[in-house]
Amino acid sequence: MRLAFSTIAVLKHPYGHPDILSYEERIGPVFGDAENSPGFIDRARPIDPDETKTNFEWDYGPWGTFTTPRFYTGGRLSETDSRASTLSIWTDLASVRAFSRSEGHRYMLRNQARWVVHTDWKNFAAWWIGDDEIPTWSEAARRIELLNDKGPSPEAFDFHTSYDEFGRLTSAPKTARAGAYEGASAE
Repeated sequence: MRLAFSTIAVLKHPYGHPDILSYEERIGPVFGDAENSPGFIDRARPIDPDETKTNFEWDYGPWGTFTTPRFYTGGRLSETDSRASTLSIWTDLASVRAFSRSEGHRYMLRNQARWVVHTDWKNFAAWWIGDDEIPTWSEAARRIELLNDKGPSPEAFDFHTSYDEFGRLTSAPKTARAGAYEGASAE
């Protein structure tokens, strides 16, 4: 089994806006850090990216048509696209957590208030897939929605409440109450 991991953030401005150029300049290096991290397997990339198009128009091959969770209500054209999304495959959640604490990614998290809109929904989800599976963007959107709608489960979980590949709980928030689920947080 391998771990699928997807994120989505809403930028304060569409791509190309001067206020988020410093964010855009860091995307490539952070993706490079992820790809060189222990436990990283692969990530969704357009087959033939065209800088005049958005993710919504690119061909992602086996990763499917680009889709966002229903929570994203921003634009879908080059001039209005204001979402930042990832979909990747890792060996395990510990590898994703280690990458999330890397210098480049920590910088992005520390400075996210400059670029990213605060939302009241969880902006990432993890789930287990078979060794021969490639997660799709539509599945990623569904998993993020599931995590937000129902809370963590073996079908969609986060760093705070996670499950192993057999569906067994491996970590739970220390302050969790029976039946309670804290909505949004960014790791």
